[in-house]
Amino acid sequence: MPNHFLSIFDLKKAEIEQIVQRSARLKKEKKESITHHSLLGKTIGMVFEKLSTRTRVSFQVAINDLGASPIYLNTSEMQLGRGEIIPDTAKVLSSYLDGVIIRTYGQERITEFAENSSVPVINALTDLEHPTQIVADLFTVQEQGIDISSFNLTYIGDGNNITNSFIAASALMGYNITICCPKGFEPNKEILSKSREIGQNKIEIDHDPASAVKDADVIYTDVWVSMGQENESDGKENVFEPYQINKNLLSNAREDIVIMHCLPAHRGEEITDEVLSSKNSVVFDQAENKLHAGKAILEYYFKS
Repeated sequence: MPNHFLSIFDLKKAEIEQIVQRSARLKKEKKESITHHSLLGKTIGMVFEKLSTRTRVSFQVAINDLGASPIYLNTSEMQLGRGEIIPDTAKVLSSYLDGVIIRTYGQERITEFAENSSVPVINALTDLEHPTQIVADLFTVQEQGIDISSFNLTYIGDGNNITNSFIAASALMGYNITICCPKGFEPNKEILSKSREIGQNKIEIDHDPASAVKDADVIYTDVWVSMGQENESDGKENVFEPYQINKNLLSNAREDIVIMHCLPAHRGEEITDEVLSSKNSVVFDQAENKLHAGKAILEYYFKS
């Protein structure tokens, strides 16, 4: 059976640490023009049902950097978009490809694909989780000189796929996490329950941003309306307005607080332009690190 990466729960702490360390090495060597063709001769499919800028481009560059060939597949141009069932598509594509990266809606879609694939499948985002993003983000946190097994992360905003994966990762790694969101916008209950069951760390839900940021080493936010949920946006801005990351909120936080956002950002909504462009912000380091972490993930799952 192939080894898939569908959820953060698919990794162990030591594996995350290994991938993060490899990400750092690959980043350093890329700056030094040192190349690695560890996937030479392989062909990697990228099946994207959801639009993407950073995830798509970073994975395509990563695949090229490692000597493999990427094939980008938009489902609107595939028979999958005309009614072919997922198992049939999975069986055929995995007979052609050495690995598949999927960005889709429901988690059940990528799970069904993986169950019928004879090659490894990587989750590049579903409505439930975004595990590759979190691996890249932990790499970014470590670059700031922070121990990724022992720090305080405060996420402010909607309990979305980023939130879910960060909670799961916290249970594996050991860092403490506070999710600060409006009532009714909490993270997935099953992931929250499983994480609390297996983790020894502190996982808290808060509804007061000022108190949530006081002990944080890192503050993280994301768009208030996730991709594909635009029809649910009515009235959401009013509910989330008190959860904006702005200068006033940061007066309650440490002076050396690290600010993160996975992008794209809606400047002036979930975060102000002033904060996003401040010296505390590492959002563009995050964006770059998707490339290096992506290469480390590809090597881990596709290198034979």
